[in-house]
Amino acid sequence: MTYSIIIIFCAILLFAYLFEVTSSKTRIPTVILLLMLGFLLKEASLFFNIQTPDLNQWLRVFGNLGLILIVLEGSLELELKREKIPFIINSMFVAVIPILLLAFGLAFALNHFQGTPFRLALLNAMPVAVISSAIAIPSSRSFSKEKREFVTYESSFSDIAGVLLFDFILKNNQLTGQSIGIFSIELVLTFLITLAATLMLAFLLDKIRHHVKFVPIILITILIYTVSKSFHLPALLFILFFGIFLGNLRIFSKYGKLNLLGTEKLKNEVEKFREITTEGTFLVRSLFFILFGFHLETAEIMNRDSLIWALGTVAGIYALRSICLFIFKLPIHPLLYMAPRGLITVLLFMNITPELRIEALNRSYITQVIILTAVIMMFGLISYREKKPVTIPKD
Repeated sequence: MTYSIIIIFCAILLFAYLFEVTSSKTRIPTVILLLMLGFLLKEASLFFNIQTPDLNQWLRVFGNLGLILIVLEGSLELELKREKIPFIINSMFVAVIPILLLAFGLAFALNHFQGTPFRLALLNAMPVAVISSAIAIPSSRSFSKEKREFVTYESSFSDIAGVLLFDFILKNNQLTGQSIGIFSIELVLTFLITLAATLMLAFLLDKIRHHVKFVPIILITILIYTVSKSFHLPALLFILFFGIFLGNLRIFSKYGKLNLLGTEKLKNEVEKFREITTEGTFLVRSLFFILFGFHLETAEIMNRDSLIWALGTVAGIYALRSICLFIFKLPIHPLLYMAPRGLITVLLFMNITPELRIEALNRSYITQVIILTAVIMMFGLISYREKKPVTIPKD
């Protein structure tokens, strides 16, 4: 039995790796293939009457780990330059504005048509308002550097803003000056924790001489995130800032005190750390989506009652996105299609306790929105071809 489990586990991950390697050629997002693999594994277990344990809690564990590693991996690739400040600000606005408009619009519709209390409707609308960086970032690898950076910034900002707003709505029954004040203090406290923890982790990365050094750094990063999250602090900000700091050591090497970290030598260590993070991200992300596919039910996917709300939500997602891209003068194609829902959507939905959930936005609705946005992104990627610069031959 033990050998059978090991064989199945290795075979599943090798299939996931095959999907990852071929996705740039087929233009089929890896997430769709992983969901199909998980779904087929579930059907096979039912057909052969194989008893499987309850894996629902593992879905939450891998989801949180995947979110940490994906944001860390993406932020390590972000390059800070003075001339990029407008670009970063634009990506932040394109990330945040649709979240607010979609969440409030959906909440208003639920309040108007079904009489759902507005706060409750807004809380349940937040999961589908957030772009999944777990899907968007890996799917943008075939883009040009500028478009890839935009997707990384936008989806990371979307995750962070979505989690912040969701936690704020979940903790506060009413919008008051006191609740805003407490929230502002939490942001300042998170920034201070981020600054201290980032310096400490960079110092450890530079000073540890043991042959095992990257795993402890990643474990400490996850630990700080989890502790911050348990105190309801915006912990994703820490992950984002830590990755940006390590990925832009050339900037900090100009400052004498920070240069004590030995930034020139640390660059090699950061490159190795990036490679380890990328490998871990692939592993955790693959397991999450396979597990999510394993929990899919045919009845949930084909639920007609929730499909109307799902189609309306997806239409709103791309309508708002196209308007924002047009206003900020960003290329519609292929960025319009890079608005998938996924890992963060599932995590936020699972954090809504049963007594706070509403019937219209149930598990079927969440599943349908995730699948629809993934399929739309797939067709967008298939139809897109990056234009290569024309080179003029010299005489």
